[in-house]
Amino acid sequence: QLQLVESGGGLVQPGGSLRLSCAASGFTKGDYDIAWFRQAPGKEREGLSCMRSTGGRRNYADSVRGRFTISIDFVKNVVYLQMNSLKAEETGIYYCAADLAPYLGACSVAPERYRYWGQGTQVTVSS
Repeated sequence: QLQLVESGGGLVQPGGSLRLSCAASGFTKGDYDIAWFRQAPGKEREGLSCMRSTGGRRNYADSVRGRFTISIDFVKNVVYLQMNSLKAEETGIYYCAADLAPYLGACSVAPERYRYWGQGTQVTVSS
């Protein structure tokens, strides 16, 4: 059973930075796609970024491209989301998710694509 545990959330001022971590365990043989999502109060879950467990191409939502960076530590099995220039409207619960990678195609930031989810970590952007 694949398990994901997020950490690194907290309170940050507008314009500030945070780095979220997603510790993964229980991988079986095969490539996985890992993604980060955000759910703001009263809004639907929004896909932010994704990548394959073997590295390679990263995908970003237009709203975060150039400010957020997804990366992976292959030794520790930890996926990171570096978030810079944060905005107040980006307050919410941040989740990581994973699932087996498709045979063809790049990773996706569509929530329905993923079966395995972490419990989330709260990020509050406020002065």
